[in-house]
Amino acid sequence: MFCDVVMGKTGLVYHPAYLEHDMGPGHPESPNRLRAIMQRLGESGTAAHLTRIEPRRAEDEWITQVHSPNYVASLNRHAPTEGRVSLDPDTLMSPGSLQAAYLAAGGALAAVDAIMAHQVDHVFCAVRPPGHHAEAGRAMGFCLFNNVAIAARYVQKKYGLARVLIVDWDVHHGNGTQHSFEENPSILFFSTHQYPHYPGTGRGTERGKGAGEGLTINAPMEAGEGDEEYHAIFLQSLVPAADQFKPEFVIISAGFDAHKDDPLAGMGLTEAGYRDLTNIVAGIAQRHAKGRILSSLEGGYNLTALAHSVDAHIQALLSA
Repeated sequence: MFCDVVMGKTGLVYHPAYLEHDMGPGHPESPNRLRAIMQRLGESGTAAHLTRIEPRRAEDEWITQVHSPNYVASLNRHAPTEGRVSLDPDTLMSPGSLQAAYLAAGGALAAVDAIMAHQVDHVFCAVRPPGHHAEAGRAMGFCLFNNVAIAARYVQKKYGLARVLIVDWDVHHGNGTQHSFEENPSILFFSTHQYPHYPGTGRGTERGKGAGEGLTINAPMEAGEGDEEYHAIFLQSLVPAADQFKPEFVIISAGFDAHKDDPLAGMGLTEAGYRDLTNIVAGIAQRHAKGRILSSLEGGYNLTALAHSVDAHIQALLSA
């Protein structure tokens, strides 16, 4: 049941066009993921407490803060009008994929606008395709545009906020986000992920480069670790670094595939664990960022576990 105490104002980004990105029968990154989430939010009563935020199509000027113009042009050229086009072994485009990708990135931008206009304190973006594996010039790992990285640059360029924290708790390392910002001293990137696991990056020794050295924090996790271990690493590694960094805006790459029931990984998080991690991140945001949190969906492939974990995550945001 939904908690009775609702304090923070939380927004939800969603659009039916996200369902039109379809990489084929049996592909784990399925439109059914969003159907399951939206159904659960309705059944639990959580949806009634959320402010709906309409995404817009992201403008190329913001996408190219992260991705090369050649890559953006290539996606537009290769977008099929029928059938599917393969971009890498795991990532395909259907006729609805490009529009979904533009609206996914634009959903994150609309979320930033709503937060900065004080319409809401935090937003969950129920978007597809996900983004954190997308490199500057390459689609990979189910991802086309790096939604959270684009949002981070938007926060800084449009609103003049100097320091952004990105917390990535997806079970797979956010290689695209790391590579976007590893030399950038204005963005603190923290990632927990099963290691070794796809995409093979995210060793603890990867700590950033040049002016950004020390502002990439990778916390590789061993298969089987769950709520207790995640809680400990967030308190030991994330909280002190964030308190020193003092972010003005917080973004979560919210993958839910570290859940114990997820078929693509071997971690042990539960819904209660995701609620706990959300509370820790919300504490950081309250201390330093006026409570501002943008959370954007990444992975999570057991439909029941995904839907219930997202519900727990949003309920924690609502109570923050």
